[in-house]
Amino acid sequence: MIKRVGLKIYGRVQMVLYRDSTRRQAKKLGLNGWVMNQSDGTVQIIAEGEEENLKKLIKWCYNGSILAKVEKIDIDWQDETGRFDKFEIKY
Repeated sequence: MIKRVGLKIYGRVQMVLYRDSTRRQAKKLGLNGWVMNQSDGTVQIIAEGEEENLKKLIKWCYNGSILAKVEKIDIDWQDETGRFDKFEIKY
C-alpha cells in the first residue's frame, strides 16, 4: 500500500551528511519526497512510497549517517498525495 510519512529527526543530525545519506537510502528504497534541515537543528523528511519501504527508511533513520547521533524521531503517517516524482534535498 502506498503511504506518506513525515519525520522529524532530533539529535546531532546537521553537518554530518544526514540529508545526503537519507536521499541515497530513500532512492535505494524507491521512495519519493524530500529531506531538509530545519532552523531548530532538526531534520525534516517527507517520503512517499510502499509502506514496507517507508518502515525500512524509518528504521534506517535511527542510525542515519555514520557521524549522526539520533536522539528521537517524531513519526506522522499520512495518506499519500502523489506530488513527488523523485527524492531530493531541499535547501
